[in-house]
Formats: sequence, C-alpha cells, structure tokens
Amino acid sequence: MQEIQKKRPDFKSAAIKRKLIVLSDAEILGHRVLREGRSLPLVVEPKIADVDLVDWSSANRETVTQWLHKHGAILFRGFMMDDPSRFEQFAKSICEGPLFQENGEHPRQSIAGDVYTPVFYPRDQFLLWHNENSFNHQWPGKIWFACVQAASRGGETPVVDSRSVYREMPSQIRERFERLGVMYVRNYGDGLGLNWQTVFQTSAREKVEEHCRQAGMQHEWKSGDRLRTKCVRPGVIRHPRTGEMSWFNQAQHWHVSCLDNDTRTSIQTVFQEEDWPRHCYYGDGTPIETEEMQAILQVYSRLEEVFSWERGDVLMLDNILAAHARRAYEGTRQLLVAMGEMGRY
Repeated sequence: MQEIQKKRPDFKSAAIKRKLIVLSDAEILGHRVLREGRSLPLVVEPKIADVDLVDWSSANRETVTQWLHKHGAILFRGFMMDDPSRFEQFAKSICEGPLFQENGEHPRQSIAGDVYTPVFYPRDQFLLWHNENSFNHQWPGKIWFACVQAASRGGETPVVDSRSVYREMPSQIRERFERLGVMYVRNYGDGLGLNWQTVFQTSAREKVEEHCRQAGMQHEWKSGDRLRTKCVRPGVIRHPRTGEMSWFNQAQHWHVSCLDNDTRTSIQTVFQEEDWPRHCYYGDGTPIETEEMQAILQVYSRLEEVFSWERGDVLMLDNILAAHARRAYEGTRQLLVAMGEMGRY
C-alpha cells in the first residue's frame, strides 16, 4: 500500500510504504490439552487481542474439523462468545448444513434462531454422561455450548472420550452391547415424564404412528390415551469420518437402576415394570443387570474430564466421539446450546 506524503520545506521527499502484516495461525491462537495424558478437551485461546472467532473459524473450518476428529471436544476460551447471535454465527461457520431445530423430545426453550437453553434438569442432581439423542433414529453430529453465566458453585459440563469408553469397557459388556444393541422402552402419559402429544408435537394418532414407522419404533396404544414405544438402537457405532469405534448409547439415562434412590423407589413402587416411564434392555429383550450398569458408570467416572466454566467459553463436541454430562450446581447458570450435522442410523 502506498501512502502519499506532502512536501515540506527543508525535508527530503520520500514515499512512505505501509506493510500489510499477515500473522500465522500459530501467532494468533494457542492450543493445548486440558490435562497432560488425556485427549480432550483441546483448549484453544487467542494470543492477540480482538481475534474474531467467527471470521477465523469460517476461514479455517478444515483445521477445526481436524482438531475435533482428533480430540472429540474443543474448548474455545477468551473469545467472549456469550451473545446468542454471535454464538449462532460461530456454530454455523463450522457446521455443514443448517442447525438443528429442537423438537418436543426435550424440555428446553428457544433463545434466538436455532439457539436453545440446555435441557431442564433439577439443579441439585447430576445429569449422567450421554451422547445426545443417541436413543433416537436421528441425532446431532456436533454440539456447541456457550457460557453466558457460570454457576456460583458447580454446574460443570464433564466430557468423556467415547472411544476410550469403548476400549475400556469390560469385554463381556462391550461384546453384548456391540452384538445386541439397546432396546429402549418408553411409556408416555403415565404420570411421570412428557406425554406423547408433547414429544411428537401432535394430537393426531396417525401422525404418531407414521413417525414411529419412519423412525423404526414399535408402538402400542394403551387405555386412557396412553402410548408405549419400543425401539432397538446400536450400543456402539463406527465414526463415519475417522473409522473409530465409539460407545454410543443412553443406557444409563434409561435404566431404572441409574436413577436417584427416591425416584427409583417411587417408580418401582407405583408401576409394574412394563409400565415404567423409561427403561432399557439388551436388544433381544434380555435384562441389562444392575451390576453391568454400575460397571458402565464406573468407566465413565474414571475417564471424565472436568473444567470450570468461564463467561464467554464455547465448548464444541463431536457427538459420536465425546459424551457430556452436567454436575449439580448452586446459583444462576446460563448456557446456550446449538446442534447440527444430523446423523441417523
């Protein structure tokens, strides 16, 4: 770029050139793993002021994708991404296709556009590790969380490498989940959980039946306008890009033994097993024993990585490669959620 210089008395006239300085990614961003010896999350931070994460990610989508496939989770810190519209732009900048528009499956609220609140769950309880919507026929390939306000205490989002869960699962349990899959059984409108009208977002039975056919679900209408569904989904899957095997299911969210003691006792006292609001079995209908579920939870607990939220943080997950959870908390906790790149069985 050439700058025009005015001539002044007693000074020599000279052209003053401005140089355009181009910084490499290494000079703009730094990255490290959260804890030595663990693969996730990768922590990415700016090295200079005023880095626009949306612009950078738009120009470096392939780099972000490579990081995500290697680590499964990326924590972007120091970019102050706490505005819903900017957060949505960031998610769209590295998402192939549109973001997911929430259905009636989970109780959450829309914030703006395709940005939502997290799933409602009692603040005094631990929301167990899971791969989002892995019990459904369709599920997000990527998930983003942004922190608007961290809880005064607790409220962390632990993450777990699902490839490590697969490798470290006791061999007998891994073999049965891999061979048989998981049967998810659900009763709607029996006094606990959502009714079928809310989940399927319709009051027309024929639309529910068509949805079930398309999603590979068995359905049974019960007395009193109630519904029971069954479906068998994989317990593990192979990542379509990396080719790696991952533990991918929500057995611990459905198995009654994993509920808190009061809820479990109430359900088992009030309902017969076939009418439990939710439960799961091996894909052939045989029981998943309580001892097996406890062994699964122990693997997750041993492998989880935990960080404290800071305002403006963004956590990006590959939903196949990484599971997430939520710890109990005190005070006000505000997170934003976006999902995209839907996959299906």
